Amino acid sequence: MKIFKTLSIVLFLVAFAPVNAQNVDEIIANYFENTGGVDNWNNLESIKFVGSVNAQGMTIPIEMYQTKDGKQLLKINIQGQEMTQFSFDGETMWTTNFMTMQPEKSDAEATENMKKQSGNFPSPFLNYKEKGYTVELIGKETMEGTETYKVKLTQLPVMADGVETPNITTYYFEAENFVPIATEAEAMVGPMKGQKFTDTMSDYQEVDGLYFPFAMTMGGQPVTITEIVINPEIDEAMFVFPE
Repeated sequence: MKIFKTLSIVLFLVAFAPVNAQNVDEIIANYFENTGGVDNWNNLESIKFVGSVNAQGMTIPIEMYQTKDGKQLLKINIQGQEMTQFSFDGETMWTTNFMTMQPEKSDAEATENMKKQSGNFPSPFLNYKEKGYTVELIGKETMEGTETYKVKLTQLPVMADGVETPNITTYYFEAENFVPIATEAEAMVGPMKGQKFTDTMSDYQEVDGLYFPFAMTMGGQPVTITEIVINPEIDEAMFVFPE
């Protein structure tokens, strides 16, 4: 997997220091230190991602927004037609129905689950104890030839088909540079319920002092990021459900 091409001197020293037994908080601390510093991550207010997703042989341009107060938006462009595939304004989550091309509010259960995770910007590991999350170092594991630390993240439980369900994601942190290169979780609802799925992150690049993955998979679909804007100008109206 492609990781940093150019790293700071601090990261260089970390990479070639003796690899002793790490505890989970050291891994997380190294992750934030090596990708820009915890203070810079805490000061981040919003992010805009521009790129494309490859879905069923189609390359679909995308634009994503995330804010510190939990707002999220994903816009896609299919054959020149732009639409909001997903939006959350902090209270209401909604999508566009591809059949009617009309906006539709998500059900109450999905919306409440989103509210529980609205504090995950820019990472669920940032100040994780204050959020009521727990982390556990499972051990080391090799993924596609890369040695990783396997870390279990347990967030607040969510509702799945009316049943309170543990919200657990396994992260694989690259052992040399301490950046996450993969996540593993279990589908909680829908036809894939109970099945595990893995997403990947790679090609980390620097943007205004912070490092982000520019290549990833989301739901098994390859995503390529071409631009990241830190603290962009945002029209708050775009998150709101169009009554």
